[in-house]
Amino acid sequence: MTDDAGAAPGRDGDRRVVDRLVPVWLAEAAEHEPRAARKTGDDWEHGRLTPDAAGELADWVTARVTDTGFNEDEGPVRDGPARVTVADKEAVHRWLAAQGHDV
Repeated sequence: MTDDAGAAPGRDGDRRVVDRLVPVWLAEAAEHEPRAARKTGDDWEHGRLTPDAAGELADWVTARVTDTGFNEDEGPVRDGPARVTVADKEAVHRWLAAQGHDV
């Protein structure tokens, strides 16, 4: 059973999840560190992801899972441009590991 009925299993499905979430991650990162986000975005466009960026993506997707309980300040639903399920998090982590990144 999967948390995301739209995600296809396997490498292609994992890549689709990553392709959907990386732009959201980069946009959020740009709000805090625009220069670093631009550099990471350029790397991403050229098929590269540094180990530090991979770790940040793994942390970000874990923190953005919307199917878990949040504290009372955040409420039961997290606002944002993308829904991130537990299955999405697992797909991103699998994809990063398949690329040789430690997660």
